[in-house]
Amino acid sequence: MKRLVFIALTVFLSIVSLAYADEGINETPPPPTVGTPAPIYTATPVPRPTPMSILEQDGTTVELYFQSIAQGQVGLIHVNGENIAGGRARFINNIVDFYPVPGDGYYGILSVNMEQTPRKYDISVFAWYDDGTRVTINTQVEVVLGGFIRQDITMAPDRLYLVDAEIERDELARLESVFSPVTPEHMWDANGFQLPILGSELTSPFGAFRNFNGALQTRHTGWDIRTILGMPIMASAGGKVAFAGLLDIRGNIVIIDHGYGVFTAYCHLSQIHVTRGQTIVKGQIIGVTGDTGRSSGPHFHWEMAVNGNFVDTIQFTQSWIP
Repeated sequence: MKRLVFIALTVFLSIVSLAYADEGINETPPPPTVGTPAPIYTATPVPRPTPMSILEQDGTTVELYFQSIAQGQVGLIHVNGENIAGGRARFINNIVDFYPVPGDGYYGILSVNMEQTPRKYDISVFAWYDDGTRVTINTQVEVVLGGFIRQDITMAPDRLYLVDAEIERDELARLESVFSPVTPEHMWDANGFQLPILGSELTSPFGAFRNFNGALQTRHTGWDIRTILGMPIMASAGGKVAFAGLLDIRGNIVIIDHGYGVFTAYCHLSQIHVTRGQTIVKGQIIGVTGDTGRSSGPHFHWEMAVNGNFVDTIQFTQSWIP
């Protein structure tokens, strides 16, 4: 029995190592607990979980669907009460607007930057009612370590010019301008978000500390998915195209605004099949995979920003987000 367990573990570690080798990463991959997960998307919606904590005050109920939030992840919060007319929260110097769910009050998605210092942070939840009544409930949310790995990456000579801190800063600033508007419209459906390539094998993980050619230290802002050239890419959820064009590092990219501060981005495409301002439905083909930008081969990079923070697309997709 022990021999069978040893053989199974050896095979699993070999598969993880091959996944990392595909991305040109020289560092030995970490143990399976922080390595590449198996594909997680199914057609079955994530069931509604039980709140981890409930606060009540003056006829207002606040439910937190998390115990803590890891760096680079999100947490769902719910506020409800009879004849409630709206809700929002103030958290880590951010105002988070809540969106309505018919017959079920208002929900907000809290996000934590992957660089955020782990500790407890104050949060104020505001609710207001049809009669003009306003209620404020204060509590704390703990931010914990994200468990990120480190990677050494070698770029080919013809793209070595992209290993440049100024190019990196300029592109992040441009993305920030795209991610900053908050569209007060809930454009994803009740089944949540899906992977852009179903049945995909994930490779380089979100949040990794990356060293490019020993010259540039940066962070991985999304997940990479193993692919070949010309694979169709689907929209993870409904929304509107906020950007469609060419960037230095991400190559041909499509960014979709899903409303209430939630954006997904699809990078290194060879072709783009949508235009800025176009309405998108979940599963719609928005482009095909390619090798554009700062890429070491056929390469699909999928990232997400919530309230201006890059967050783990896989953790978000696995979450119940009504």
